[in-house]
Amino acid sequence: MRRTSPEPQPRPHRTRPRTRTAVGAAAAGALALAAASLAALPQAAQAAEVHCKAVYAVQNDWGSGFQSTVTVTNLGTAWTSWTLGFSYAGTQSLSSGWNGSWTQSGRNVTVAGLPWNAAVPSGGSVAPAATFSYSGANTAPTAFTVNGVPCDGSGPTAPPTSPPPTSAPPTDPPTTPPAQPAPALHVSGNRLVTAAGTPYRLLGVNRSSGEFACVQGKGVWDGPADQATVDAMRGWNVHAVRLPLNEECWLDTTSGTPAGGTTGAAYRKAVKDYTDLLVANGINVVLDLHWSHGQYTGPGAGCSDTAATCQKPMPDLQYAPTFWTQVAETFKGDDAVLFDLFNEPYPDAADNWADATAAWTCLRDGGSCPGIGYPVAGMQTLVDAVRATGATNVVMTGGLTWTNDLSQWLAYAPQDPAGNLMASWHSYSWNGCVSVSCWDTAIGAVAAKVPVQAGEIGQATCAHDYIDQVTAWADAHGVGYTAWTWNPWGVCDSNGNVLVTDWNGTPTSTFGEGYRAHLLTQQP
Repeated sequence: MRRTSPEPQPRPHRTRPRTRTAVGAAAAGALALAAASLAALPQAAQAAEVHCKAVYAVQNDWGSGFQSTVTVTNLGTAWTSWTLGFSYAGTQSLSSGWNGSWTQSGRNVTVAGLPWNAAVPSGGSVAPAATFSYSGANTAPTAFTVNGVPCDGSGPTAPPTSPPPTSAPPTDPPTTPPAQPAPALHVSGNRLVTAAGTPYRLLGVNRSSGEFACVQGKGVWDGPADQATVDAMRGWNVHAVRLPLNEECWLDTTSGTPAGGTTGAAYRKAVKDYTDLLVANGINVVLDLHWSHGQYTGPGAGCSDTAATCQKPMPDLQYAPTFWTQVAETFKGDDAVLFDLFNEPYPDAADNWADATAAWTCLRDGGSCPGIGYPVAGMQTLVDAVRATGATNVVMTGGLTWTNDLSQWLAYAPQDPAGNLMASWHSYSWNGCVSVSCWDTAIGAVAAKVPVQAGEIGQATCAHDYIDQVTAWADAHGVGYTAWTWNPWGVCDSNGNVLVTDWNGTPTSTFGEGYRAHLLTQQP
């Protein structure tokens, strides 16, 4: 993401006639009672027809809070609406909920269906989920109702083995499956595939901080990088994490590293340990060269430093090839790890968009590029550096204009002797190519030839309407995506695009909630 800092740089009443006699009043009362009884019949009949089963499950409990799901199966006739009710016995307090409208009064919790999942066919299920805080014991509720009727598992019909498809999107799985190591991947035609040849997409999130924390006195990850955080990602159905890195922190070529910063061997170990942990938990890792060496003060500049303290328009020839040589040496043999050779090239902006041919040539071949005052490492140089180590890991290269423009990617793609090259694309709502027609023309043409990964997606508001369009298009074209970003920075606007409010994976409203709900419907 193009940024200079990881932090924000978000009814009338009718009276009885007085002339009515007592007898008339009594008769009117009887009629009113009868009418009320008749009016109540449909509601009573609907409640009487409710038969259901409720299964409560806790996906993750971190001592002071937890994430739970109630999977409700309709064992009777179809519902046009539903309201789930249950009670806790302890101090559980609602934090956030999804797949339903959640409220809590005292210990009583109520969840009402949303427009897209209010109708539940016979045999169908809904799975509202939420996070709660608590202290003391976390005793599970045992009694559940739907529309006021106990969900006791009985009904006129047994739930089918496989629920019929519905128009509602799938919801949270009742449990998180045991972790299996992430698959080794390679390129086959225009798809990433596993060793068995099964097509596989990288679907997940970015975890920012490896690019900035080390030069801002914040360690490496500016927060935990442990099993609990990985479990939280798995609770979102994350299958890929993109880790932005800092070239000079890896190589230990920084000068004046601030107190609390981590460089050299300690930085490299932190990257290796976190990558190994993610892979062991079934999550593929994309390592991305994000901040690099080289002084640049032209259009789009994020800093005037020579050191790797911001995004530069192109990787530098002085250090970038060495960086990728060392990264490749570290991870060769582990093809569950992929290499994104440079975050967001913008040599065209550096030259004020004066010569597109020169910009695409700079991207591929490097050297002396217009508007850039330091020697540039082109993508071919970086591919060669990786392959010279014997590493066969999949590599990604981007396009122009902060890799939103892939219009000539096929014509200027570097040569990869390993045949494991794919295209990197970024899509934010403020970019130039933001419509389905542009994606069909510029991105679809590339995706028809090689795998494409939307390494960063986001939008300029806290909603999720734009990324909904991106993911829908990507799903239809076999394109993977990792949204920006899994960092609790407190905002979700164009300065942050923040998915979570804490390291436990509580989604932001509504950007994180929308993206999480979508991930839960997808499989790689």
